Amino acid sequence: MPEAASAAATRATIGDSEFDRDTAVTPRVPGVYDLDLSAGWTIINAVNGGYLLAVLGRALGDALPHPDPFTISAHYLTASRPGPAVVRTETVRTGRTLSTGQASLFQYDDEGNEVERIRVLASYGDLGALPDDVRTSAEPPAIPPMDQCFGPEDGPAPVEGSSAIADRLMLKLDPATLGWALGQPSGRGEMRAWFGLADGRDADPLSLLLAVDALPPTAFELGLKGWVPTVELTVHVRCRPAPGPLRVSITTRNLAGGFLEEDAEVWDSADRLVAQSRQLARVRLG
Repeated sequence: MPEAASAAATRATIGDSEFDRDTAVTPRVPGVYDLDLSAGWTIINAVNGGYLLAVLGRALGDALPHPDPFTISAHYLTASRPGPAVVRTETVRTGRTLSTGQASLFQYDDEGNEVERIRVLASYGDLGALPDDVRTSAEPPAIPPMDQCFGPEDGPAPVEGSSAIADRLMLKLDPATLGWALGQPSGRGEMRAWFGLADGRDADPLSLLLAVDALPPTAFELGLKGWVPTVELTVHVRCRPAPGPLRVSITTRNLAGGFLEEDAEVWDSADRLVAQSRQLARVRLG
């Protein structure tokens, strides 16, 4: 039984879970953090972009005077690998309600040269200090009850090592967005799912950075296959999520020139829109 699945019986807590351990950063000197990218958050040896964003988000949360990411934009420059890495942060501006910083993650290539993997710019604040007033036309996605949805465990056994991240997630996909798994993609470019961490840890602002990039690519429902690497990803965190599973909805309206956008919404158990994102991703055509 995977470690994450066996831990679910005791239900991990925020600050004491596999996600927290695997996104941990160790200050070396002010603005410089050492870390180890875990192989547990990979898909076919590629480290998941949402997990990487959470790592950088944790470093910025330590470096800046405000605790919570409000908006964070990342450019993925080269593919990250499991193993040692360094994050360097810089405070751009601090104010009463918002502080802004930038961060980059570096690793060494096979020739021993330092390579920048990701660069982010983010604004942080205190989600707990925001007013309660909400005026919105947005509505939660219509997803069937969890027991009528399907997860990786319901499909064929994956090739060993091909999707380690699946063992660390509670993911139940809406059957209406699973045509690709049956060889009958809908062509609509939609993906919807219930989402959580497999060890039972509730969501927080940092794990929302993972949630927006954890579902199968919408490209699958457009009839495409293979890796869909992220070029740029921007996330807006709107409020602290209530305990319980999240609902994630992702849509693509335009694929052109080998690139597509993915727009994501994340809703909590209290029917609140807690995060939004847009990313540009590359796809292989033909």
